[in-house]
Amino acid sequence: MAKLAAILLVLTLAVGCGKNSAKKLGDISEEFVLGSLAFSPSAATSAGLHEYQGQKLDEMLDDNSPANLARQNRFYEKIKDRLSSLKQEDLTPEDRADLTIMQDQIALTLLDFNEIHTSMHSPQSYVETLGNALFTPFVLEYAPKAERVKHIMARLQKVPLFLDQASTNMVSAPPEWTQVAIDENQGNMNLVDKEIRAGIPADQAQAYAQVARPALDAMIKFDKFLKTSMPGRSNYSWRLGGAIYPRKFRYSMDAGVEPDSTLQDAERELGQVRARMLQLALPLHREMFAVHKDHADLSGAELENAVIGEVLGRIAERHSARENYMDDARKDLEEARGFVKEKHLLTLPARSNLQVIPTPEYMRGAYAVGGFNPAPALQPQLGAFYWITPISPSWSKERVESKLREYNFFKLKLLTIHEAMPGHYVQMEIANEIQPQGRRLVRSVFGNGAYIEGWAQYATQMMLDEGFLNHSPEMALTFAKEELRVIANTILDVRLQMLNMSDKEALDLMEKQTFQEEEEATAKLQRAKLSSAQLPMYFVGWRSWIRLRDEYKQAKGSAYSLPEFNDRALKEGAVPFVALKTLLK
Repeated sequence: MAKLAAILLVLTLAVGCGKNSAKKLGDISEEFVLGSLAFSPSAATSAGLHEYQGQKLDEMLDDNSPANLARQNRFYEKIKDRLSSLKQEDLTPEDRADLTIMQDQIALTLLDFNEIHTSMHSPQSYVETLGNALFTPFVLEYAPKAERVKHIMARLQKVPLFLDQASTNMVSAPPEWTQVAIDENQGNMNLVDKEIRAGIPADQAQAYAQVARPALDAMIKFDKFLKTSMPGRSNYSWRLGGAIYPRKFRYSMDAGVEPDSTLQDAERELGQVRARMLQLALPLHREMFAVHKDHADLSGAELENAVIGEVLGRIAERHSARENYMDDARKDLEEARGFVKEKHLLTLPARSNLQVIPTPEYMRGAYAVGGFNPAPALQPQLGAFYWITPISPSWSKERVESKLREYNFFKLKLLTIHEAMPGHYVQMEIANEIQPQGRRLVRSVFGNGAYIEGWAQYATQMMLDEGFLNHSPEMALTFAKEELRVIANTILDVRLQMLNMSDKEALDLMEKQTFQEEEEATAKLQRAKLSSAQLPMYFVGWRSWIRLRDEYKQAKGSAYSLPEFNDRALKEGAVPFVALKTLLK
């Protein structure tokens, strides 16, 4: 409790000398962040909050009983009312940025509680929460290993109740969600029975075995429930529709845009980017396919598809072998780090705590390629993880080749830049230095998604603009394909969620218009059905970052400095763009 008391003291002192509304905001912010984390012990451990109000959160699992879900709903309604009573004119721009983040998060949470009802329809959310609760203390060294093993064992004892609550709460689920839950539940069983068990110290092995068996039995029971009971309850649609989706989009982006206008922008830019790609591809095509004479007999989309498709196909032939895929990502990370230092694009964080590891099995339904998991906001000195999803040994030769062609020599570098250097890892590390800690928690745990994903896309463009890989035309064309994919992500999300886009239309968009491999397109369609209002964050955020930088450059004139802009913007953390623009003045 001493650590938490110190945190609360810092929070209190940080807000104690402002105006009345600022003081109230500090108090509410503290209650909101710590209270929200306490409702989800799995998330609390990830954020570095280990005890709260006498509760040892590392030994607990999330309580999804109807009574506790109702308690959470009341909690957020109360916080919402208290925030609405504040006088914004008494708040500083920094305070107003925090207020907006909290209001957006509360709006999203209440929308879920009252209309979307994830707890009643999303079996994979339970599986992923459980996996995170067990995996985090296994890999995150916030305490001695023996103590963390005790935390895992305490949580394993609660698995039967946790999964019983999940089964009781499930009213219906889309078949796609149920299948992902089945696959990821198997990943949890492998985590408990193989990965964690193999790392248990000898003197704790017997105690671990005693608690692991009932937990595994509960997972087997849940697997049976998913396979036998849920197929008869598959009448829930993953499509949010025109009444709910626009509100979720608005709260998630908070970038002054709406889904219909964003869709129009994306579809307009689709043609523009394809035209630009043709100009990039033509010189390469003349070198690679001289006999084709640039397909002079074709025009329009047919010409673009032929020329661009053939060049991208040749580029894709240069790729990792399955057994070298992760090692190549590690080499790409060091190459990118060296370039950022050489060009001094921004001030790199002092810590070196990034690990490249396989994506946990329980998250591979949502992260078919890879992802990033930041260091805890309350313990930023601990590990951050760049996930690379391994290629399954059970895959056919054709499926493996499709994956490796999509994540070829150039695309794997782009992935590493986006997720790690100078993308999400650098971004989150710098955000983990924000003071006071209360502000850091708000912006790290509940930060604006468009800011976060937009930075990673903007940072990748910046690397290429500054000469990464010596302005390689192959890299430029590969990145233009990445831009097409960002555009397609937006079109997919809006049209799937609001306009009843079919699977065939979605796959045709990805494979025929944006040059994605079959394996990538199939995985992205699954992701689009598992999430909503997340895929457009890349497009909305990227455009917002570029616009913000251009406005900043114009305002600064001859005093403009790219590293200075990057440093200032990153030091604010993940605030909405309207707030960031004000904070950079």
